[in-house]
Amino acid sequence: MPGSRTGRPPVQRASKRPAAARPPRDNPLRTLYVRARKAWDRPLTAYYLILGGSLLITVLGLVMVYSASQITALQLSLPGSYFFRKQFLAACIGGVLLFVASRMPVRLHRALAYPMLAGSVFLMILVQVPGIGVAVNGNQNWISVGGPFQLQPSEFGKLALVLWGADLLARKQDKRLLTQWKHMLVPLVPVAFMLLGLIMLGGDMGTAIILTAILFGLLWLSGAPTRLFGGVLSIAVTLGFILIKTSPNRMGRLACIGATDPGPNDQCWQAVHGIYALASGGLFGSGLGASVEKWGQLPEAHTDFIFAVTGEELGLAGTLSVLALFAALGYAGIRVAGRTEDPFVRYAAGGVTTWITAQAVINVGAVLGLLPIAGVPLPLFSYGGSALLPTMFAIGLLIAFARDDPAARAALAMRQPRFGRKRAAVRGSAGAAGPRRWNTMRRCASAARSSGER
Repeated sequence: MPGSRTGRPPVQRASKRPAAARPPRDNPLRTLYVRARKAWDRPLTAYYLILGGSLLITVLGLVMVYSASQITALQLSLPGSYFFRKQFLAACIGGVLLFVASRMPVRLHRALAYPMLAGSVFLMILVQVPGIGVAVNGNQNWISVGGPFQLQPSEFGKLALVLWGADLLARKQDKRLLTQWKHMLVPLVPVAFMLLGLIMLGGDMGTAIILTAILFGLLWLSGAPTRLFGGVLSIAVTLGFILIKTSPNRMGRLACIGATDPGPNDQCWQAVHGIYALASGGLFGSGLGASVEKWGQLPEAHTDFIFAVTGEELGLAGTLSVLALFAALGYAGIRVAGRTEDPFVRYAAGGVTTWITAQAVINVGAVLGLLPIAGVPLPLFSYGGSALLPTMFAIGLLIAFARDDPAARAALAMRQPRFGRKRAAVRGSAGAAGPRRWNTMRRCASAARSSGER
């Protein structure tokens, strides 16, 4: 081996080892998707979506009702918080109804179907009695219950149709009668048309459209054939066309779809100013309470057009948040209806989901200028105790059905160990092994000492 210049042997360099192959990194987006999919498929997902989504919508609705109704209340020489206090009282009562409905067994919900239907029909008849019924904005669909409080029986008719229709179809499915078209239509369609007639006597076509949507949802869930479904739909469309054609007010509302100018006699004033409110909101809005359109320019700012005020004050972010909450609520309702084996639960959950989703679509579509103004409130969000109470009871129905799922029931049982049970179990194990040592530091110090040391 030749020496180096210094006379020292050359240093032997170790050969480089081949680098170990690194494991491929997971795509973060795919990892997030997998985790979200697992969380989405958990048994309690629908339960938490219904409970959390409905409560968030209600709370945000209370905030927006307070903001949007102050000017209207002051113009009527009322305290600024007048409408908010009434809505808050209705929300408290509705919260009690929601809790009661969520804890009621399914058989009790079915038992309420016929009494609720009979009570709703009786109240709708009372609306047409002179001296009892009250007309609001040209529609006589209200009953005065004393003082400033009024009741709209047609709102309870929606809940009655859902419960009664679900119970009727479930009984017929148990007897295998839904394969015959006459059992699918009778008496469901005649009773629904009776309710529609009582509502249309007062001129409230918006509520009639929601009731028709509930009827179609129940027929679709029961497996109605296309010809039967199309026949009922054609009859409803024909009657709706006649009712719209014979009413100048409804024809004027139909002409305001997509309007950008109030038009002659300001017939599209409300629709146009709703668009103005949304357009001036921008991305994040002008700030809570800073709406300009609610100062007398936008009619019904705290009821039918509260979504426009939300867009003006909270911007695109606020409106998209409200729509996302309704989308989550609708998905959870469809999931409850699709995963159950109880026919009553499937029909009732599907009917409630159709009711809330259709009403939200009609309200938001009217505010956006995509649909005619139907005069229906945004569920859980707009001002109106008569609409809020049955809707919150219906949400309680969905919560009860979501809890009744076997997988959800098992998950809730695992997540609800009582503190007292835990403590009793610990006490029992300590009693079996000997007296329990409460001083943990003393126990650790005693274990560290030698056997002969005190």
